Formats: sequence, structure tokens, C-alpha cells
Amino acid sequence: MAFGHVVCLPPGERSVSNPEILLKTPLHDLHVELGARMVPFAGYSMPVQYPQGLMAEHLHTRQAAGLFDVSHMGQLRLVGPDAAAALESLIPVDVIDLPAGKQRYGLLLNDEGGIIDDLMFFNRNMTDSANGGDLFIIVNGACKVGDIAHIQQKIGTRCQVIPMPEMALMALQGPLAVTALQRLAPGVEKLVFMTGGRFTVAGCDCFLTRSGYTGEDGFEISVHESQAQTLARALLAQPEVKPVGLGAQLAAARSRFVPLRQRHRHEHHTGGSQPELGDSEGTPHRRRAPAVFQVPTKFLRSWPTPPLPSRENAWAWWH
Repeated sequence: MAFGHVVCLPPGERSVSNPEILLKTPLHDLHVELGARMVPFAGYSMPVQYPQGLMAEHLHTRQAAGLFDVSHMGQLRLVGPDAAAALESLIPVDVIDLPAGKQRYGLLLNDEGGIIDDLMFFNRNMTDSANGGDLFIIVNGACKVGDIAHIQQKIGTRCQVIPMPEMALMALQGPLAVTALQRLAPGVEKLVFMTGGRFTVAGCDCFLTRSGYTGEDGFEISVHESQAQTLARALLAQPEVKPVGLGAQLAAARSRFVPLRQRHRHEHHTGGSQPELGDSEGTPHRRRAPAVFQVPTKFLRSWPTPPLPSRENAWAWWH
């Protein structure tokens, strides 16, 4: 999600540590039932750890499978024939050429080329439809209100921007995640990294992708809030799966050098300025032409000439 879960409230906004404004995810009661220690996080009451402890949760994720509640994240759809081209006007990543059934990572930018947030987007246009494009997007929880407002303002006249606050989101992460999940949803084992689709999991209608942020194999599962507890309990009933809190989630990501957010780079920046899109970060060569992406000239000048292909630079330029 590619995904970070670090609080990043705009300047002047009230602290999420105020218990009077904390929201609850659809799995809140289950967390309490399982003995989780709940803490304020990104405006929500979230489990930081369970009775087994942070270290045990971290190791279990590395050795088997951990179930994370990430329902505080923002989920939305862009629908319409111009949806892909519209999103391309906001992020310096190829969207139009993304095949159906595949997911990609991108950076949401402001008009000056500053990074507002990072996100994941998925092409759900599996079949021809009257509405044309159908993109599923996940943005970071602490910034989702601002992200969705920005997207609506910039491209809301070109496609439908449909927030999905009724959807919960879980991440099943670890080397045995596929073993547990395929028991409940045969066929998920055929998915490869950054692909996904609709599946019925333990009787629940889910949209899932094979992706995550722990450095392990895993899945992110979007499900209606009314079915969230049913799905979570079914997953936790598998012998490979245990609940994991925010503490182990952060430890798992950092131990594998997976950055949880782009925005973390400027949260401690004096002056509070947004990070800028510099060098070749997150930007394929095709998108660097001004006619394709209206990025400020200063960033175009900062992009270096692509090096000649070599084993050493293949990773840096594969996208």
C-alpha cells in the first residue's frame, strides 16, 4: 500500500490523541475481545499489540501469518471512460497502460510537484462495461480526507470519485498467508505479486490483492464492514494466523527496509514543507515529457539522462 500508517495531520488540526474524536474500525470490538491494547492512531482507536507481545507478533509474521487491521486507510474508486487519464494528471506514474487485474504504486502530487501522499491503485476493469474505467485506490489513513478532497477537486468533473467508507481493510502477511487464505478461498494461490480480483472468502464478498508492506508475501483484503468480523474470525481460526498490532507492523516493515510512507521524510523537516518530486523518483521515462504530465520545469531539469542498461542499474530503471 504500499502503504504507510504514520500520523500526518495538517498544521493547526487537532491532535488525534484526543479520545473524544477517535473513530473505531469495524473490528474494534474484536480487538478488545482479544485483549489488545488500544491506542490513538491516525484518528482511530487501534490495537498496538496483543497479550502475546510485540516481539512474538513480529516473529509470528515472519514465520507464519499475521492479521493486521488497516481499516483506517482510505478506499475509493474512480469510474468512467476518462478515469485512467484523469488519474495520470495527478501522479507521475503510468496509469493508462496498467493491465486489468494489476496494481501499481504511485505518488499523489500537488500543483507544484510536492508529494501530498503515496497510494496504491488497481485496474478493476475486468470486463467491458458502460462506465468504462474502474480504478480502485487505497490512500493513507491520516491523510485520506485531504487526499480524496484533492482528487475530487482536480478530476471530479472527468470521472466519478467514489469514497468507500463502508469498506474495512485487512492485511494478511507472512510466508504462510497463502496457505491459510487458499483454504478459505481456493484460487488465491494463483495470484502473483501486485495482482488481485474478487473472491469469496469464508462466505464474504471480498476484493483482494497480493501485496503488502512487511517484506513478506501476503494479501490485502477489502470487505464490507458488515462482514468484517466474520472474515477476521474465519482467518484467525486458521492455525497459521494470529492477530498482529501496529507495533509489530511497524517493526516488520522497518526490519525489511520497507518505507511506510513517503511523507515521513518531511514530518521532521523544519518549516513543514512538503517533499518534492526530485530526480527520477517514482516517474517512468514516458511520463517525464511536459505534454504527458504537467510537472514544474524545475523537476524536469532535475531528472537525469537515463544511463545505459547494465546489471547494476537495472533495478533502478525497470519501471
